Amino acid sequence: MDLHLYNTLTRQLERFTPARPDRVTMYVCGPTVYNYAHIGNARPYTVFGVLAKLLRDQFAHLDYARNITDVDDKINAAAAERGVGIDVVTAQYTEAFHEDMAAVGVVGEFAPNLEPRATAHIPGIIRMCERLIASGHA
Repeated sequence: MDLHLYNTLTRQLERFTPARPDRVTMYVCGPTVYNYAHIGNARPYTVFGVLAKLLRDQFAHLDYARNITDVDDKINAAAAERGVGIDVVTAQYTEAFHEDMAAVGVVGEFAPNLEPRATAHIPGIIRMCERLIASGHA
C-alpha cells in the first residue's frame, strides 16, 4: 500500500518516499511545559502518533522526535509566580504531559522514541537562527 501525504511546499498530495530506504525520520513540535495540557493539545500528538504507527508498520526504522520546550517566558513566569526554579515547573508539567498522552493512547508504537529538550540544544538553535537570518529566511 502506498502512503500519500500532503506536501505543503508543492501544495499537492504526493506519494511518500523516504530519503533513505532504511530509515524514516519524523519531527513534531512538542509542548511548552508551563501548565497542564488540555484536550486540544492532545489532538496533534494523537494524529502524529497514528502516522508514526503507520510508518513503523511500513518501513524498517522510524526515528520519531518530539521536542520538549523547557525554556520560555511562560515557564519563567510560572516559576516566579510559584517561587520555584524553572526545573521544578518543567519537571512537573513534563511528567503530567506524559501521563496525559498515555491516557489518550499515545504510547508504545504511537509515541516518539526521541524527546530532546530545548535547553540541551541552545547553542545549535542559536546557530540555526543565525543561518536563517543570514540567508534572509528570518
